[in-house]
Amino acid sequence: MKKFLFICILMIWSSFFKAQPFTFKSIGEAKEFRMTLYYGTHGKGAFVQYAGKKGIIPLAVKSYKSDTSGRSDGQPDIKYYIWDEIIDGKVNGTYKISEMLRTIEDVTYTRKKDGRQFRFDLVDEKNEKYDGSDQYLLYGALVSFNHFYNDRLIIDYPDGKKINTELMSIENPNSARQSIIEDYNFDGYDDLAFSVPDAGMGVYRMFSIYLYNPKTKRFEKLNEPDYSKSNCSCLCDVTVNKKTKLLQTGCRGGASWHQDIYRFDEKGRLKWSASKELKEE
Repeated sequence: MKKFLFICILMIWSSFFKAQPFTFKSIGEAKEFRMTLYYGTHGKGAFVQYAGKKGIIPLAVKSYKSDTSGRSDGQPDIKYYIWDEIIDGKVNGTYKISEMLRTIEDVTYTRKKDGRQFRFDLVDEKNEKYDGSDQYLLYGALVSFNHFYNDRLIIDYPDGKKINTELMSIENPNSARQSIIEDYNFDGYDDLAFSVPDAGMGVYRMFSIYLYNPKTKRFEKLNEPDYSKSNCSCLCDVTVNKKTKLLQTGCRGGASWHQDIYRFDEKGRLKWSASKELKEE
């Protein structure tokens, strides 16, 4: 049981610690240069920004793999990311990293035109306090938010329009806002979700979901469903079942855990489907 709990903690911390962008410095170059890499769930929403440059460079996920073989020994997962660098709609080069908790290794960039490989080290930022700021680039929209210190969500669209709104507040000062990139309504387009611990015991997380509308090219906040038949009156601990195209939510009430199941109707509205009480193990 202790080993199981340790593995669970490692998995949670691994997810949490991808909460900030990483800054790297070049190795072995005549003149050192730096870049900051931003990315979200499974490497999605990624882009790089080079020090001294105002522009950002979009990255498209080429490969993502999670090695879970060490869990039986209480070791964290190792995640391998490969991105294509996209400039003017064409692949200009390839970035690779491997990540284990806060350890980032094997960071390289291979330039396509001549095959030259550049190597990088993670910049030691122990003396710099992270301010919680993070960003993603999705469908050309720059998404800016903070994991800790404020509740602002800003989305800058390619056409110059901007959304500036507020996310749910973090009640516990020792907690953090998590972010997820996932296709929540099963339409083939990735959406955005942000979660914070519940205001009670903090044992489950409450979600705000922003669905991407390919027609309007905007992220639109998901309207919460009618909770009159649900065990939980929130979108809590939301998970996606891609096979059945259902959303599962869970919360704790009293001494029991509860689960609600929802499905999207033909008009894109989230509707209650079923509920059940989960047995303690």
